[in-house]
Amino acid sequence: MGTSAERNKNLTRPKKSNGDRARRQRDQKKRLVALGMDEAVVAKLNSREVLDKLKRPALVVKEVEAKKQG
Repeated sequence: MGTSAERNKNLTRPKKSNGDRARRQRDQKKRLVALGMDEAVVAKLNSREVLDKLKRPALVVKEVEAKKQG
């Protein structure tokens, strides 16, 4: 068996940056708007709610269509 230095070449794992996180969150909100949600509604959602909605985009489209009809 090798030592951990031989197995693990990446000793310092890269950290997630705030700028990258903000960009990801902006892109995710743009995806919801592209699915038909109103921008004002999307702006009020927190990051967890955005992720939960993006897990099932078909439901988002259905929800938007139901609001338009009713």
